[in-house]
Amino acid sequence: MTDPFVRPDVRGFLDMVAAMPGPRTHEMEPAQARAQYVAMKGLVDLPEGDLGEVRDITIPGAAGDIPARLFDARASREPGPLVVFYHGGGFVIGNIDSHASFCAEVARTLDLPVVSIDYRLAPEAKFPAAPDDCEAAARWIAGNPKELGRTATGLVLMGDSAGGNLVIVTAMALRDAPAAVPVIAQAPIYPATDTSKPYASYELFKAGYLLTHESMVWFDEGYGADKDHHRASPLLADLAGMPPAVVMTASLDPIRDQGRAYAAALALAGVAVVFREAVGNIHGFITIRKAIPSSAGDVAGFLAALKPVIVEAEAQRVMGQAA
Repeated sequence: MTDPFVRPDVRGFLDMVAAMPGPRTHEMEPAQARAQYVAMKGLVDLPEGDLGEVRDITIPGAAGDIPARLFDARASREPGPLVVFYHGGGFVIGNIDSHASFCAEVARTLDLPVVSIDYRLAPEAKFPAAPDDCEAAARWIAGNPKELGRTATGLVLMGDSAGGNLVIVTAMALRDAPAAVPVIAQAPIYPATDTSKPYASYELFKAGYLLTHESMVWFDEGYGADKDHHRASPLLADLAGMPPAVVMTASLDPIRDQGRAYAAALALAGVAVVFREAVGNIHGFITIRKAIPSSAGDVAGFLAALKPVIVEAEAQRVMGQAA
């Protein structure tokens, strides 16, 4: 294989990371890794910017309250679609704050409310705590407009990496046992879809591209999932009847091929899917838009592709009611 294309700003960021002193993620305790991840956001990601409303909320879950945060460009709005966001971080790190800037951008660009879910993290809460919380949160959002302060007519599930996995798993759960309102679109970003077998991209990009082999092993051991279970590897499950999808991958990502395979499997199952790949970019780019400015274009293209999917789904809902 010839050397892959790496964007100049991506190369600059990777060189900066390589030169940084101190332990790597897989060499830290989870609490230390989480603190470092959030602390880095001011250095590598864009400011949150102005919104009409940002409000912390609490969602009841079977294992206790689930923290969440509402982001909305408007202080109030009529009923309509709502985005439920699940952050990445290998099921071990990440939280609402680490992805707040991205959620704010989604709220502004799509002009929709976004609710970001702070699901339980491993290793303190191992598999299936995360998918349990994410499903419970989506069901509550669908059925409690008064408490939320927003009436959702349909859910758009969005998330990156581990959050992309949780998007798919939650969409599957709500397909099989519907919530008060339907999932009208799924938008997984460089998702983890199948850890049951090796993919070529894992070997190609397992070192030198931010997400490394060592960190992935660290995440997997912390999460403790059964890799053959459909809630850990949803690509192994029946995908018929899943909601329309916009799937985005990064070409320099060790789990790139899992996302590609998921998009292909959706198409083969008869599910409408738009596939985009950020060529020359790395895993995690949606929260590195300051350090990798070209990532803003990838995010803009992804959201531009998602807009008509949401508009079509909402139009079909309205037409169905009229009929």
